[in-house]
Amino acid sequence: MQHWKEGGHDQLCKKIKKGGGAEQYHADKKYKEAVTVAVEKCAEDTKGQTCFICTQALHWKTKEGLVRGCACRGTAGFAHVSCLAEQAKILVAEALENNLDDKVKDERWKRWSTCSLCEQHYHGVVCCALGWACWKTYLGRPEGHWTRRNAMNLLGSGLSKAKLNEDALSVGEAELAMERRLGADEDSILITQGNLATIYRELGLHEKALRLRRDVYFGFLKLNGEDHRDTLIAANNYAMNLLDLRRFKEAKRVLRKVIPVALRVLGAEHDLTLSLREDLCRATLCGDSSANERRDALKMLEDTLGVMRRVLGPQHPTTQRVQQCLRSYREQFWSRVRDR
Repeated sequence: MQHWKEGGHDQLCKKIKKGGGAEQYHADKKYKEAVTVAVEKCAEDTKGQTCFICTQALHWKTKEGLVRGCACRGTAGFAHVSCLAEQAKILVAEALENNLDDKVKDERWKRWSTCSLCEQHYHGVVCCALGWACWKTYLGRPEGHWTRRNAMNLLGSGLSKAKLNEDALSVGEAELAMERRLGADEDSILITQGNLATIYRELGLHEKALRLRRDVYFGFLKLNGEDHRDTLIAANNYAMNLLDLRRFKEAKRVLRKVIPVALRVLGAEHDLTLSLREDLCRATLCGDSSANERRDALKMLEDTLGVMRRVLGPQHPTTQRVQQCLRSYREQFWSRVRDR
């Protein structure tokens, strides 16, 4: 009562009620904060550009600036988070209203996480802003509805990509508990466990992450077979955790098994194939390998970086990270050669 009378609780409650309740109010607030962060982060890159959806520099309603968090280059890919969210919302709504099949629904849902121009995933703070946009759109749906469950998953992924790992952990644990409570299928639970392992890894809990990664990889291998994309993703994540723990021999064994499958199923330019090849290079260059193996690994990493520049773009975080790693590995290699 004292807080109601003297602490401003009465005024805050009115705002929350007007905003659709506590969860909706919180999501809307977090969304606005995330958009502000994303616009500021992209300000230099977006200077003088316009949104490819509404063709304006400032959003007509929200007055927000532009972002670009994909692999587009030149004058392509600039947009308002609000426009990207509205585009995805309309596409999903049409699929629901017309009762389209699951394949079409999945394709349309991808607009929440991938660019419609370059077809690459959004990354960093832009991914986080879209995660909040998606969650605030579907949080009012019944708990078991696929849009709400997918939105929770997207929010957790966005928080993780923006390095907000404590928040991502809360979402990931809540999602896994919900899936188990609702009796979700094994495929959905494995995906959620994999996302949770990513957060454990980011928090430095590598042993905990590895146990989950191992279970997820062998779970997908048994459920879907070695050719399935989810199995390949799980293998890549499992290998990365082995690298974190410097278990290079085990990592090489896993990667040499799955890379030929990825090349056959996904192709040499798919981002997952590139990631697997990069992991194998790291395992070879950091582990106990011969001079010839190291030389071959350096050549493979150079080739992989060239494809990343072309497919992901030179400004993509992955491209820049691999470029830095290659420089470091070259120095280490030639230092060893000189020492001999």
